[in-house]
Amino acid sequence: MTATAGPGRTRVRVCVSGLVQGVGFRPFVWREATARGLAGWVGNNASGVILEVEGTAEQVDGLLAALHRPPPLARVDEVRSEPLPATGEHGFEVRISATAGARRALVSADTATCDECIRELHDPLDRRFRYPFINCTSCGPRYTIVQSVPYDRSRTTMAPFQLCGACQAEYDDPADRRFHAEPVCCPACGPRLRLVERPGQNPAGEADPIERCVELLRTGAIVGVKGLGGYHLAVDAGDEQAVAALRGRKHREDRPFALMVAGLDAARELCEVGPKEQELLLSPARPIVVLTRRTGDLVAPSVAPGSSSLGVMLPYTPLHLLLLESFGGPLVLTSGNRSDEPIAFQDDDAAGRLSGIADAFLVHDRAIHTRVDDSVSKVVRGRVVPLRRSRGYVPRPVLLPQEAPAPVLACGSALKNTFCLGRGRHAFLSHHVGDLDEFSTLQSYRAGISHLTRLLDVDPKVLAHDLHPDYPSTRYAMDRAEGDGEIELVGVQHHHAHIASCLADNGVVGPVIGVAFDGLGLGTDGTAWGGEFLLADLTGFSRAAALGDVVMPGGDAAARQPWRMAAAHLDAAYGGEIPAGLGVAQRQGRRWEQVLSVARSGVNAPLTSSAGRLFDAVSALLGLRDVVTYEGQAPIELEQAADPAETGSYAVPVTGGTPARVEVGALVRAVVEDQAAGTGVPVLAARFHNTLADTVLDVCARLRESSGLSTVALSGGVFQNSLLLTRCLERLEGSGFQVLTHREVPPNDGGVSLGQAAVAAALLHRR
Repeated sequence: MTATAGPGRTRVRVCVSGLVQGVGFRPFVWREATARGLAGWVGNNASGVILEVEGTAEQVDGLLAALHRPPPLARVDEVRSEPLPATGEHGFEVRISATAGARRALVSADTATCDECIRELHDPLDRRFRYPFINCTSCGPRYTIVQSVPYDRSRTTMAPFQLCGACQAEYDDPADRRFHAEPVCCPACGPRLRLVERPGQNPAGEADPIERCVELLRTGAIVGVKGLGGYHLAVDAGDEQAVAALRGRKHREDRPFALMVAGLDAARELCEVGPKEQELLLSPARPIVVLTRRTGDLVAPSVAPGSSSLGVMLPYTPLHLLLLESFGGPLVLTSGNRSDEPIAFQDDDAAGRLSGIADAFLVHDRAIHTRVDDSVSKVVRGRVVPLRRSRGYVPRPVLLPQEAPAPVLACGSALKNTFCLGRGRHAFLSHHVGDLDEFSTLQSYRAGISHLTRLLDVDPKVLAHDLHPDYPSTRYAMDRAEGDGEIELVGVQHHHAHIASCLADNGVVGPVIGVAFDGLGLGTDGTAWGGEFLLADLTGFSRAAALGDVVMPGGDAAARQPWRMAAAHLDAAYGGEIPAGLGVAQRQGRRWEQVLSVARSGVNAPLTSSAGRLFDAVSALLGLRDVVTYEGQAPIELEQAADPAETGSYAVPVTGGTPARVEVGALVRAVVEDQAAGTGVPVLAARFHNTLADTVLDVCARLRESSGLSTVALSGGVFQNSLLLTRCLERLEGSGFQVLTHREVPPNDGGVSLGQAAVAAALLHRR
């Protein structure tokens, strides 16, 4: 907006909203204003940054233009200005934050250590040389330490650390890059590191905690390391005995461990790193990036058993950087918990829960206010696919395609849970919470909602939830709404939420052809859906087509024992006359006929169209995985087994009706016959993937002809599968479709809450 011109001096008040606190925005304004000779002031308030500037119209207009070119970590959503009477003020100052008013300021995510701080960390002449908590306005802890807004030191877990004279001088100097860097500290006044060992382990004298930690790791010890958003468990990634011990103590049988390496060159020694992967690894968020591993034995077999990929991250705190540089090789750095429990983040809790796992603890005295797991991403055909959105991204909002007229709390799913707060155009997706069936995770879920609603000053009037009445997230919504006449409940079908999440992630409202492939979710007909083709926009959907239904013998047990789904699919495909001599049947012995009896009885055998369960069935049929130890294991191993060079596929008919049905029995029979002819597992696995991609194209082409729609949205946990996603993109884009995939939130259930929020906002907006 152009400043109001007049004779002499002009004054304006400017309100800037967006991600403008904790990212060096006020010193940026100070530098820009003083460079132009402007008078006035700048400060934080509950909504963002507010400033008043006075000077010539040309000077003021120059500053207003500069506000749209903010520092790297800032994001400006809106700049509003209004004229004021000139006062003749001289000089420009940074004022103390104002706390009154509705809190609308965005909170910055935790950010990896910047290059300037790394340079100081390695400079023997710098007073912060090798100080593991070095930070500035461009990097360091944010969301994990903030307790309230405006974002000031007194409202963070840094409040107990009184600044020394040198740090105070930096903090007070607008020309210094640590001006109002709320976590600023140094060895004289900040957090301290210490190593806690079991009685009798401590060496004589006061050893450097990092060097002593490295000594322990080199002897095969497991060390609990307190990081930004919680505790990790660290072990030498090249020591098979140590990694196996960690698996045993943590009760994590097969799921791959994440690795941390010192830098990009170290990552390249282990894995293939393309330009997009490099960009992710070096980004301020520093997620775990799933990479194709190189051949060789640089890491122990137990790090990622049987996997052709490794999850790799670079150090994102000075503590991690010092630890990796001193150790000299890759470290396993996995969440500090037992399987299925939330990550430990409070010192007493960590000491209690991890004492049977860790041999020692590398800890510090800066409290973590909010537990946050590491984020995980991969790159597929040049597209970033988030798998877990947490540290480094949360609580940065996603912009909703349509504004929510009332505050919304979307409660999410039961597995890989996140929740989401909708306020205006902003959707604040929470950190990764986890599987709510675990009581401690459910407690963390409730605490997380309480904290984020307070932090953002959101009082939800609409609760969006899944249709499944037994999901803990649904029960939370029902319980919270009970007796409160001001709260409105909005039920959102699970797969509609998946497609709506993809639409919101791409900033569109639809309609689209939505392909939602996942494990399962309750459908509107009472069956378990999971292989869906929807005609959908944000306000509604119709089920146009689906994979053919089969039963799940034993209900939830079928998800844990893929051989049960093999039995069900074979029984349906062959009309009860299953060919003799199949390996999957022989491996189960008498249990095979027992499960077939359950499947045929219909008792505790619900119907499902699930694509995930079809993957399970084929994985067992090919002898890859009969019983899983973590969610998605059978499909992951089926993808790993596939030969990417194989182009063959099978013919699968699609029958008419509402919805139309994909005859998956034909696919199962083709796999069985091909296997009997001696075709190897890599070819069979690849042909299965190719056939599903052909089917997606076939059904979408039919729906394009009948509906006129030519945009396809792909969502659901099955589209974490790189091979399937690649094949679908190749076929669909080659046939003229515009294809939407996830960009900022995961296609799995971690993105469902965004979809719920987008649907609720659109329904409210339509009224």
